[in-house]
Amino acid sequence: MAGQQDGFALGVDLGTSNTVAVLRWPDGRTRPVLVDGHPILPSGVYADAAGHLHVGRDAQRLAQADPAAYEPNPKRRVDEETVDLGGRAYRPAELLAATLRAVADAAVAAVGMLPPAVVTHPAAWTPARRRVLHDALELAGWPAAAEHTLAGPIAPGTRLLREPVAAARYFTQVLRRPVPVGGSVAVFDFGGGTLDVAVLRNEGADPWGDSGFQLIATGGIPDLGGLDLDAALLGRLGELVGPAHPGEWARLTDPTTTAERRDRQQLWDNVRGAKEMLSRAMVAPVAVPGVEAAVPLTREDFERLAAPLLARAVTETREVTAAAGVRPEQLSGLFLVGGSTRVPLVARLLHAELGIAPTVLEQPEMPVAEGALTDLPLPRRSGRPAVPAQLASTPPAPGEVDAADAATVPAGPHGTLVADGPVPQPPATRYDGTPLAGPVPPQPTRYDHMPAAHGPVPPYPGYGVPGPSAPPPGGGRPSGVPGAPFSPAPNGVRPGDGRPRRGRWIALGAGLVVVAVAAAVLLWVFRDRHPALDFHTAELVKTVPAGDTRPGQMFTATLGERSYLARSLPDGHLHVTAVEAATGRTVWEKQTDATAQRWSGVRALPDGLLVLGDATGSTPRVVAVLDGDSGTQRWRTEIGRDDALHLGPDTVVRLDRDGERLVGLRLDDGRQRWERRNPRTEYGDARTKVLPVGTGAALDGPGNAEGSPLVPWAGKADRLVQVGADRSVRVLDMRSGKILKDRGNVAGLNDPMAARDDRLYVAEGDRGLRLISYDLGSLGTPSVLYEAPEQGGRVKDLVTCGERRVCLLETPAGGADGTRVVAATEGEGTRQWAAPRAESLVPVGQHVLAGQGSPDVVTLFAPDGTAVLRNRDGFAVRLDAGNLLIFSEAPSPYEDDRVLAGTAVDGKPVEMGQLKQIRSESCSWNTEMLVCGADKEFRLYRFAG
Repeated sequence: MAGQQDGFALGVDLGTSNTVAVLRWPDGRTRPVLVDGHPILPSGVYADAAGHLHVGRDAQRLAQADPAAYEPNPKRRVDEETVDLGGRAYRPAELLAATLRAVADAAVAAVGMLPPAVVTHPAAWTPARRRVLHDALELAGWPAAAEHTLAGPIAPGTRLLREPVAAARYFTQVLRRPVPVGGSVAVFDFGGGTLDVAVLRNEGADPWGDSGFQLIATGGIPDLGGLDLDAALLGRLGELVGPAHPGEWARLTDPTTTAERRDRQQLWDNVRGAKEMLSRAMVAPVAVPGVEAAVPLTREDFERLAAPLLARAVTETREVTAAAGVRPEQLSGLFLVGGSTRVPLVARLLHAELGIAPTVLEQPEMPVAEGALTDLPLPRRSGRPAVPAQLASTPPAPGEVDAADAATVPAGPHGTLVADGPVPQPPATRYDGTPLAGPVPPQPTRYDHMPAAHGPVPPYPGYGVPGPSAPPPGGGRPSGVPGAPFSPAPNGVRPGDGRPRRGRWIALGAGLVVVAVAAAVLLWVFRDRHPALDFHTAELVKTVPAGDTRPGQMFTATLGERSYLARSLPDGHLHVTAVEAATGRTVWEKQTDATAQRWSGVRALPDGLLVLGDATGSTPRVVAVLDGDSGTQRWRTEIGRDDALHLGPDTVVRLDRDGERLVGLRLDDGRQRWERRNPRTEYGDARTKVLPVGTGAALDGPGNAEGSPLVPWAGKADRLVQVGADRSVRVLDMRSGKILKDRGNVAGLNDPMAARDDRLYVAEGDRGLRLISYDLGSLGTPSVLYEAPEQGGRVKDLVTCGERRVCLLETPAGGADGTRVVAATEGEGTRQWAAPRAESLVPVGQHVLAGQGSPDVVTLFAPDGTAVLRNRDGFAVRLDAGNLLIFSEAPSPYEDDRVLAGTAVDGKPVEMGQLKQIRSESCSWNTEMLVCGADKEFRLYRFAG
């Protein structure tokens, strides 16, 4: 790109309700700028009595005393000549400048200077509005702004970039969602104050090397955002409160005093918090100032009120797409950004009405700011091709590369390279040009990306149990006769000895057999149950055609010696081919009787295949089970869009969220075995969480992307743990639904939990982070396994990682650079070790795999915390308790190249070559074979054995 930079860079999304800034270090790492200790800065501005402008959380706190001096959304006032705050008139540029100044101060505190920066703005902003932004940057002391166009290189200074362009680049360059040249994407930016919709076409690189996303249609609704959803909820609250408390409600809706205006502001804050809670929960209580009891709002209320507003958003998206001359199904992606896209109904309505599944992130406020950084890319090392990072003994410090990596360098988040050795550091100056006394250390924090969505989970391949082998024949000297040769006579009598010796030899033979059997038993007990696989270059064994046209969806599932290859048909059916995994020989082909507008995936069962439809609007999801020998449909049913299924040896348990119950179904014919209602709070809240009780056999087999076992029924997997909204826990038998044990006040719905064999582990945070353990057989007094040494930490992941052993991924209050693994073994204490910026854990026997995203990096830790595989670029899955399969990038539904590697937990990775143009999200595997969809075919690769 034009204006290549070789150091720090700053991306800023100046939003209506919140502002986000992301710093990039010279080694390619990105992290949010913390203002007042938080990565998201409220955009509100408060003017004090002296005329000084306060921003962010300080402004929100001060507004409690004098709401008239507070403007929560200055970006909405950009068209006004002045804004009155506290009796003074301020230009909109002054209000925006206050926020930009706070961002600049925080960036300087982090890296000692204001780096080259890119600031985003709405695509539909007129030149007059952009002039306000230019003025705001100038008032804040930033370098003069220069706008990004495709007409020529950008002049030096602060760059301005359209928000949808930044968002599109984030999804394509950071998350690596491919968009072919000529292909189009839609960006749905739903923030606090406005909705912006844009369709962009990938025009390829321009003469200056810039990413050529060109806007071909824009639109939006300037008066529709999260604030309008808040107002709708507030109206519902009035319906519930007003009749019983008319005086209090009138005071809140039409305040006349400072105290009343303060209460009104508090009410709006409480309603906004309830809205956010309803994105995660079914019920949210709201405290109303002046009213004694909290008032519950339900998700049903919220979605009923929000649906007409969001229908406008869907209609606008359809119209913008039509104006671009593109049908929704022709889009390469529909990307959702902005904090209000957290509302689940947004993605559901878009999916139902447009027929394309949106891409949604866990932190949708971040993509625009980080995508802006692509306008200031890291330079590639001249004269040297990009190569994958090698293993390093320790992670490189910011600004340098480990000396052990002299031949290669790690890739940055956008596929760029970091130069060898120390990276030149910018001078330590303030953003206004004045020098600093010395550099300030970077703030140790990093925000979390939502993992990319994965396809069908590949099943457990099965494991044979070898029996003890017979001992080899032996020979030697007979006991008690040293030096004498052994040559028995035909009748079994020793020469020179007149007595028969048959009994002695029988006894000796029996003893040898006993010793051999004992040795075999010991070898069996202490054997390596999951030895290192014989990895080799992946070889294509078979291709199976998948029709004359490219299927819209492809899935595979592999279990033992059987693979199932499924592709969607235009009429909504699935075409399923069952093949031998090792050879690709067809066993049967069938079209499903069940149909779905869109399919979610397939799952191999011990003697069949489960197919699951995707959620579209309010339409239920179809579930069907096919016979493994013939492909005929055994049974089908429908479940709610938010329901979950848990598989046991002969039972599937449905978590029916709308019905507020658990239902046990026979796996062979789908008939109901049992039903049990969810526990309720005194307010009628019946929300629940269910987790299966894992087994060693299940966890020693392969896992999905999150590490959950793909054959949960292996071993004695016959119990579930159900947690109620009332903090109760009960242990259920999966086959009968019988409550085996129950206890109150154990865990909240949001507490991280894991269960294995006879133990339940809970990470509670009410009084500081504590890891506690319950005996599932009694649910008696718990044991405290670990207490965090400081307050403010949070749990990123919690997994069982061995028998009576649990691993916790903890990020302390200091930030993600301090993230650590805490491994607790009951009766043996804990071990701790650093896992900077890790976001997830996957158990691999007693080893544990720590992963982070954007870019994808994995580290494998031994039970004692030693890194046996450090900072490996890519995405890893568990084959069994002793082996991993590593892909160069996270799974994708699009055809793309993937480099493959395999490694044992105590060995070095074996590079297995590149697989060309596979849909990696469709892949499944056993310990020898990898099965994937491609363009118009399925491919079977052998990588071990």
